Amino acid sequence: MSLDTILKKLSVRSPWLFRINAGSCNGCDVELATTACIPRYDVERFGCRYCGSPRHADIVLITGPLTTKVCDRVLRVWHDIPEPKVTVAVGICPISGGVFREGYSIKGPIDRYIPVDVNVPGCPPRPQAILESVVLARSIWLKKLGLEA
Repeated sequence: MSLDTILKKLSVRSPWLFRINAGSCNGCDVELATTACIPRYDVERFGCRYCGSPRHADIVLITGPLTTKVCDRVLRVWHDIPEPKVTVAVGICPISGGVFREGYSIKGPIDRYIPVDVNVPGCPPRPQAILESVVLARSIWLKKLGLEA
């Protein structure tokens, strides 16, 4: 193992999570809050923590269908997240539009506008599924950094 690889592994910190609500009904946001607050589903035991700024985030969790009203804002915030970043679509709404698909104010699935690495289906998804997706997103993030998970 080279010195550069050792130094790279030592300098890696835990990934930080950032939530974007693109117009959800709050079902997915309640389940995301469960992963942040209830010890049984604590996401911090996997080395992740929520942050309040997109400029500090490594993994972005997007909920809700992409509406015309917030599309530009979601894209602006997503572009503020530094590389390497991993995008997780939480719930059926960002994946396909959910019950709102083909509505007059729905732009469509989020992956038409930004690359999505992990999808978490469900309406709303269970906290266990969200935790599994965060663990998968963490391993993808480590691979993007050039480190093995």
